[in-house]
Order: sequence, then structure tokens, then C-alpha cells
Amino acid sequence: QVQLVESGGGLVQAGGSLRLSCAASGSIFSINTMGWYRQAPGKQRERVARITSGGYTNYADSVKGRFTISRDNAKNTVYLQMNSLKPEDTAVYYCNAEVVGGSSWGQGTQVTVSS
Repeated sequence: QVQLVESGGGLVQAGGSLRLSCAASGSIFSINTMGWYRQAPGKQRERVARITSGGYTNYADSVKGRFTISRDNAKNTVYLQMNSLKPEDTAVYYCNAEVVGGSSWGQGTQVTVSS
């Protein structure tokens, strides 16, 4: 099993920045792709960004050019740098790890962007 713990959420004004972190523990050797998802009130969870074990990244159109996902394999940690934040980025952000046979989720961290 893989355990994921997110941190770094909070309240920020529009135009500001936040960096989310997700620390993985447990069966980390089984992790392939890691990613960040978010879920706003009344909406479905959506993928924000993902990064493969080889460093390939992709992003949702809504965050391209503003968010950057990165991965420190030595620390078993994935980051999401979020710049130029907008009120519509407000959501609970979840870390996800794709492992053989399934996936693991963190508990989520709240990001609130005020206008």
C-alpha cells in the first residue's frame, strides 16, 4: 500500500501563489504516475496535472501556463506550484499515485482563492 499526505493548501488572494506537496510512503516502489486532482463544491473531481516516473507531464487546459508539477524521487514527494491563482481554482486538491492494480489517494488539502 501507498500512503499519501498532502500539505501546503490555504487561503490566497487572486493572482497569488501556493505550492502543494505530497509525500508518499509505504510501497513506493510500486508507484508509476503521480498526479494532482481537485474537486470544487458541487462539481466532479477533475485531473489537474500528472507526472510519470520518467518525468513526462501533462496539464488540464485550465491550468496550463500557471501550474507546474514536479517530482523529487529521492524524497518520494510530488509538488504542484500554482501561480496566478484565480477564484475558480478554489477546491480541495488531492494527490494521487497510480500503482500496479489500482491507485492511492491522499486526504486532500483545501485551496481557497479570494477575489
